[in-house]
Amino acid sequence: MSADSAVPEVLTSFIDKVSASALPALSATAAFHARHQRMRRGAFAVALAAGALYYVRRQQQSANRKAMATAGGSVLAAGDQPLKVDRNQIKVAVDRRFFNQLKYIWAICVPNYRSKTILILILHTTFLVLRTYLSVVVARLDGRLVRDLVAADAKSFGKGLMYWFAVAVPATYTNSMIRYLQSKFGISLRTSLTNHVHDLYMENNTYYKAINLDNRIDGADQLITTDINRFCTALASLYSNLGKPVLDMIIFNYQLARSIGNSGMWGLGVNYIITATILRAATPAFGRLAAVEAKLEGDFRSAHSRLITNAEEIAFYHGAHLEHSILTRTYYRLIKHINKIYRIRIAYNMFEDFIIKYTWSAAGLLIASIPVFYPEMAGARSKREELRLAQAQATDGSTIVSQLDRKTGSRTQGFITNKRLMVSLADAGGRIMYSYKELSELAGYTYRVYNMLRVLEDLHDGRYVDANTGGESKYSLERINGVMDYTSNDIEFKNVPIVTPNGDTTLIRDLSFGVAPGEHLMITGPNGAGKTAILRTLAGLWPLFEGTVSRPPTGLDSTLYIPQRPYLAIGSLREQVIYPHSVAQMHAAGKTDADLAVILTKVYLEYIPGREGGWDAVKEWKDVFSGGEKQRMQLARLFYHHPKYAVLDEATSAVSTDVEALLYTTAKEEKITLITISHRPSLFKYHARLLRVGEGESGLDWEWEEIGTVGGGVGSASSTSINRLLSPSVESEIKRLETKVAEVQGLKVRLDKVNKELGLVLPSVDAKAKEDLKHAKRTLI
Repeated sequence: MSADSAVPEVLTSFIDKVSASALPALSATAAFHARHQRMRRGAFAVALAAGALYYVRRQQQSANRKAMATAGGSVLAAGDQPLKVDRNQIKVAVDRRFFNQLKYIWAICVPNYRSKTILILILHTTFLVLRTYLSVVVARLDGRLVRDLVAADAKSFGKGLMYWFAVAVPATYTNSMIRYLQSKFGISLRTSLTNHVHDLYMENNTYYKAINLDNRIDGADQLITTDINRFCTALASLYSNLGKPVLDMIIFNYQLARSIGNSGMWGLGVNYIITATILRAATPAFGRLAAVEAKLEGDFRSAHSRLITNAEEIAFYHGAHLEHSILTRTYYRLIKHINKIYRIRIAYNMFEDFIIKYTWSAAGLLIASIPVFYPEMAGARSKREELRLAQAQATDGSTIVSQLDRKTGSRTQGFITNKRLMVSLADAGGRIMYSYKELSELAGYTYRVYNMLRVLEDLHDGRYVDANTGGESKYSLERINGVMDYTSNDIEFKNVPIVTPNGDTTLIRDLSFGVAPGEHLMITGPNGAGKTAILRTLAGLWPLFEGTVSRPPTGLDSTLYIPQRPYLAIGSLREQVIYPHSVAQMHAAGKTDADLAVILTKVYLEYIPGREGGWDAVKEWKDVFSGGEKQRMQLARLFYHHPKYAVLDEATSAVSTDVEALLYTTAKEEKITLITISHRPSLFKYHARLLRVGEGESGLDWEWEEIGTVGGGVGSASSTSINRLLSPSVESEIKRLETKVAEVQGLKVRLDKVNKELGLVLPSVDAKAKEDLKHAKRTLI
């Protein structure tokens, strides 16, 4: 296959028609000479491409050897084992690891060739090729206009201007479409990547694990919102900024080779290689700097998030001055790093501009002058033009002055065209060199996004990395041997150690107990003994290192957990009661607003819809409800979902004792088995079992009691009676209250006698007054 088949003949013929008038037929000798030139040019292009590929390959091998030595000798394949992240040392470079990470992310963004992103990419590439083609046409038109201007040919000059404006319409449309498709490309990448991350993040409690069980990534919100956006924007712009210059260099080199010959192309090739080597050696580690900047941005954002989340507590402590210092410190740490990047860029940009703009421009002018000063070294097109002028000179018999004008105009046209192509080629090469800096920054974003994706996938699939580096521990996240059985109708723990997620602290040893439906359980013990940790293990939030936990299948109708700190979702008042159900799910379950009103009556919140503007009212509910109302709203969810088991973790601590008693009575009447964590002795009577944790000298033992009996099961400790569970002050208070209650009837009789002696007659209370009194009492509660 001939070398000139690389560029379609249609392109060549069209450019020739636009640039100059039709050429006369060439002689056989000239045609042979032109074919010979094309063959030499093709061989030169192949040699140049082979040399460039060899150079790039050597550079990649060198970078890979450095990356292998830094990483310990091997690149971890995705999915083989949990990703280990060294947060103290950020390793970012444009090497094989970077391209493997980019390939991994690309497979997520574009899962198959039928993806919408592929269509956008094809359209984007089409317009990039069209813009390069139009750039060649403009360069030829520019040379023709200057030629006609030098020759004072007004008619040809006017025709050239008409061509110029004709090309301007598709050129401007092409530029606009390239910018539009670049933005669409970035949005498409971000949408695919964000959807994938959300699927991982919100399944299997991955969001909880990333925050509480794993420390490989910091600021998941920063990574998902900001870093993914930066990565996709950088990748989309890099494709546009790199794809167009590469096309420009291929087509412009082809066009220039036809004008300046092989010598000029060799000069261009040497210029590329020397410039690329110098700039690569002088380029700072922008990838690592970008990764550090993104991390510091996340720290600054996290500091403000902490302030917003804990604003009330900080205000109570008058801690504004300390929080102000924290915000200032994190901000100036970020600014210090950004200023460091700016200082590095000053020297680098000076050197880069000198090399690309001025050195390349000087080299381009020298190469573009080859057809003028050394015609014998010119390319096929220049020689063909010289031959045409010679033939015209021999046949038309024009004067020497006109012949000189014609030759000057032709050379001017060739020089201007070559200069325009050289300027465009220099601009393309400059953008490729600039793109290396952008590629380094993309490597930084790729590093952070890739680590986030791998860690989220590990946590989603239950793969952990042990963060305990202080020595050998009995329990490790990498060795989880416990069994979670979701087929039981009861809740049962068998020889389960309650251990913190990192495995370094044991809270309870070998916990064993069981709860059947209707056997209400109360868990009590000192702070920090592991009461809430039992519920986290039961819910699957904490790892089950050893033992067996049997429980009903996961579902809101099976087991519902009510935490001490209420959570109120974004949405209407109706959605606060039915959370986490949607309105559609509520209707599918056959529930109506009237049913919700009955539920609010059970928790003494029937006044809320009227006060807040109805069920469709949308407010910031955490700021609207009081502490007691928030907790009772959570209990309304309990009565809405009506599970078999309800796990209450200090869920009524902000509710008055009398209302708390009514709520527990209602829950028991509706056949909901209660598992309560509380310190209130007044709740003992609503439970049949009692689990005391934090017992023994070590605080790791536990005791099992049946409330109302003298003894019970023991977990590494001796049995005690229920009387020992209550402090002497509580016992004396109960006895005093019982004595007072016994005296009530005698006091009533004495009051009646005193009223009769004084002549006081109390008005009778009718039924309506009693009903009003009842409503008043409910409102007061």
